[in-house]
Amino acid sequence: MRRARGALPAQLPAAEAEAGLRRLVRFLERALPLCRAHTTEFYARGLWDQLVAARPEAVLQALQRPLPEASGTAAVQWDDNTFSDVFCENSKKLINVHLFALAANHYSLSNLGVCTPLEEILEALRGDSQGTSGIKTDEFMNNKKSHEVQAMSELVDKIAKYCGLKQVIDIGSGKGYLSSFLSMQYNLKVYGIDSSKTNTNGAHERNRKLKKHWKTYQSRARANPETQRLEKANDRPMKNEIKCKDINEKPLSNNSSLQSQDQGTTQDFIPCVFTEVAISETSKQTEINLAQAQCDESKLSEEALAFLSVLPVDAVEVFSSSQCNYGKMCEEEKAQRKVAFLKAEVSKSSESNLYFPLTSYISAETELSDIITDLEDCVMVGLHTCGDLAANTLRIFTAKPEIQAVCSVGCCYHLLSEQYENQEDSTEEVWGFPMCQYLKDKGWCCGRNARMSACLALERVAVGQMLPTESLFYRAVLQVIIEEMYGVTKSDRHVGKIFSKSSSFLDYVRKSLKKLELDDSKLPDSCIMDYYEKYKHRMNELEAFNMLKVVLAPCIEVLILLDRLCYLKEQNNIAWSGLVKLFDPVKSPRCYAVIALKKQLCL
Repeated sequence: MRRARGALPAQLPAAEAEAGLRRLVRFLERALPLCRAHTTEFYARGLWDQLVAARPEAVLQALQRPLPEASGTAAVQWDDNTFSDVFCENSKKLINVHLFALAANHYSLSNLGVCTPLEEILEALRGDSQGTSGIKTDEFMNNKKSHEVQAMSELVDKIAKYCGLKQVIDIGSGKGYLSSFLSMQYNLKVYGIDSSKTNTNGAHERNRKLKKHWKTYQSRARANPETQRLEKANDRPMKNEIKCKDINEKPLSNNSSLQSQDQGTTQDFIPCVFTEVAISETSKQTEINLAQAQCDESKLSEEALAFLSVLPVDAVEVFSSSQCNYGKMCEEEKAQRKVAFLKAEVSKSSESNLYFPLTSYISAETELSDIITDLEDCVMVGLHTCGDLAANTLRIFTAKPEIQAVCSVGCCYHLLSEQYENQEDSTEEVWGFPMCQYLKDKGWCCGRNARMSACLALERVAVGQMLPTESLFYRAVLQVIIEEMYGVTKSDRHVGKIFSKSSSFLDYVRKSLKKLELDDSKLPDSCIMDYYEKYKHRMNELEAFNMLKVVLAPCIEVLILLDRLCYLKEQNNIAWSGLVKLFDPVKSPRCYAVIALKKQLCL
């Protein structure tokens, strides 16, 4: 039987979410040492011999074997006995690579059955609303960002409409692409909050240029023939009045250096369309938006004509010339000025819909009302909120009554703070991980290296985007040199992106030693090359080891996401919560959204 439109999809029960988490933990208790090991220390610590029983050639061959469909992996009874066939009980080494890959595949989000299909939730939230057409994001974003903004904004808009909300708070809004699009395309009032003043200033500047771009194609739109007849007689005065209005508007500060900083620091975006030059070059975009503007203005004209009889003549005094004789104003001119008044009101309304970039650091204890003076019931969103910010977004959602719904996509798992990692070195009271009671009770710790592995993109590797094995090999051999020749095992300094600037292994080592402030004069070229020759035949070990980490990466991400979902299901004020695969993982590897709605909205 078809589920009634508007009813939310059946959500995963809290008990099932925790049961899935428990099963995953049993597997990761054995598998996690593979990801806790750092590639840099691969040769220096002899990690291959410690962790893997098979030869690297056999591992690579086993990982190339096609895996069965989900139904095939489900047929395997994944329990402690099965896991003993994957890892040796005594040595803890990996002994069955194919079974390891099957297990990792089985515990991925797509096979665990804990996600709500995106199509189901979009259909449930759609109600009687029609699809929205208008701006195409690929005109001013790269493919990845355009894909993310299109998909997430559609979902957020439907959540807002379903909940009857008009205000959105975008946490970690960055350059403001999602915020701008939500405001411009879906008529939502958006506050974008970012901790970086540079990002906020860049967003302000982009917002100013966005307004100009918006007016450019709106000013070209023409109403239907009936309204054109009313406007034609007073066409020139209207233009002068609009021009005067534009001159009197107080523009936002235009710091030309901000744009260069903005373009210089971002890697995800191509230069934005909202630049002086680009505005004149976007004829295709203008034509697309012109059609929408014509439609909107046509509707406006019809509504304006309907209100002519009820609007007072003096309602349009602000647009009148001081030399005009009001007593002799003809009926047609009255109607014309009333249309102008309505247009001005709509124009003000449209401008007010553009979002408001704010600079503030957000923590779990942040009082949003201190940042947003007109805070009202709203949706909180976050597109690739970094580290603890994703966890804090969920905590704010559960704690603040004004936040009625949340849609959060996290990233940068390696920057999460962990409660049970290096406890003696930290004074934090609120941690990014774990959040749910089950993992807290276990005292579960992933470790930074494992969380770093969770950021690897299995889907991209699967379609041929290989790992940078040679650069990893250079760094691993460099570590051996540093420890054996200089006695340094830990350093506060980092090598960074030296590989791309180096012409050879010898050049790489020289530059790295200088950056680490180590005296490279004590190492002759022959000594450096001896290290290279010693380890180059073992490069396949490093390649196989990293492939094992890639295969395991989705399981660690599942652990973090299920931890967040279970946390939400522990709260008494949540009516619906779920995980949704929002993006194409090849285009955007961090593709899962955590979504929740509070009870009063779902009664």
